[in-house]
Amino acid sequence: MPSQITNHLLLIEPSCFYANPETMDTNAYQVDEHESHEATLQKAITEFRVFRDMLVAHDVNVTTMRGVDGCPDHIFPNWISTHDNREMVIYPMLNDNRRREKTPEIIAFFKKLYDLKFDLGDFEQSGQFLESTGSLCMDRANRIAYSGLSARTDKDLALHWGEKMGFEIVPFNTESHTGKPVYHTDLVMNIGEKIANICADCIVEQDRQTVLDKLRSTHEVVELSMSQLTAFLGNSLEIRSNTGQKYLVMSSMAYHSIRPDQMEVYERHYDKILHSPIPTIEKYGGGSARCLIMEMF
Repeated sequence: MPSQITNHLLLIEPSCFYANPETMDTNAYQVDEHESHEATLQKAITEFRVFRDMLVAHDVNVTTMRGVDGCPDHIFPNWISTHDNREMVIYPMLNDNRRREKTPEIIAFFKKLYDLKFDLGDFEQSGQFLESTGSLCMDRANRIAYSGLSARTDKDLALHWGEKMGFEIVPFNTESHTGKPVYHTDLVMNIGEKIANICADCIVEQDRQTVLDKLRSTHEVVELSMSQLTAFLGNSLEIRSNTGQKYLVMSSMAYHSIRPDQMEVYERHYDKILHSPIPTIEKYGGGSARCLIMEMF
């Protein structure tokens, strides 16, 4: 059975970091306070390293690479996915400066470890996008992928991916606090081995029950509120250590949004919740802990 969680993560330390002007139209969670790019970068690097060191201190394998100039979202490596059979997939990104994150150096690194199953990058030319684990929340064990549709997640392309990968696709529509779709599925939900977290309230009514019923058929479900969505509790990730400890990784803002009834569920499933403050990354990048992590299977 394919593994749902891993003990090996890839992080990309940024060479530049600021509120990406190309992504702000679709990402309602970005805020630009117009401080200098260098000041924002230094704060983000500090937060990034504390986050990385927390993972390493808990006996998780972390590979760190360096981002490139001109790519303010390189810190969020969601243009590639790896899979249990030592295969990888490369994805089409909506924005030009996100496409440039697919550097020959990083791709060459992955090709030493994984076989390229397919590259969907050509779909960028036809205006169809599917941004890896941002767009596809994978239940790897049950071969199901949930996909919140948006400008960054094309339904037909998600279904095409599902056919090639042998996954059932569960597409759905969402509305953020602004009325626009939530830009990535991994803000709405995350799936572990036995537990799944989801903000059902942001899923449009005609799709909501279908998604919940499907998720409940395989997992214990913790429902998140809209305020927890904006606190990035949905943008968490279940991982394990080299000795088999099971963790839920999130930001400190997400951690402090957890209700007592939710914490009771988490305490039954996890050895520990790992959290670290990443307010600059969340504010300017509009993404949180899960967005920082690429799983290496």
